[in-house]
Amino acid sequence: MRLALFQPDIPQNLGAFIRLSAGLGVPLDVIEPCGFPVDDKRIRRAAMDYYDLAALVRHASWAAFCRDRPPGRLVLLTTAGAERLPEATFRPDDILLMGRESAGVPAEVHAAADLRVRIPLQPGARSLNVALAAAMVLSEALRQTSGFEKLA
Repeated sequence: MRLALFQPDIPQNLGAFIRLSAGLGVPLDVIEPCGFPVDDKRIRRAAMDYYDLAALVRHASWAAFCRDRPPGRLVLLTTAGAERLPEATFRPDDILLMGRESAGVPAEVHAAADLRVRIPLQPGARSLNVALAAAMVLSEALRQTSGFEKLA
């Protein structure tokens, strides 16, 4: 199981993803360019003391991510997903991909996904914070695949 973040816009969300990755022992792929300056100092500040616990891989572009990513299904979290989270079935080698906070993902990224999952919300609610949505879906994915067994 992996998390992947497509061109994040908000540094604090990247920090939340790094903490989520570190806490649950799930690698995190960051697909650049980001919507803010990115260097080790800024990432360390956003991640606080979780940086060294996280398995963080940076990719210069979508093409670089596609070329270098490990095998596994690409599962896109999207408000336009056909599969509702409660009905989704996850695999241990899934890569859970989240889009930009401001714009989601472009059509080519959407088309590359093997599965598109949405979190059902009450009428009138557009979406959840991307880090919160990722935590919800990752938790269910780890539950289904016995991913919590390796944790304390």
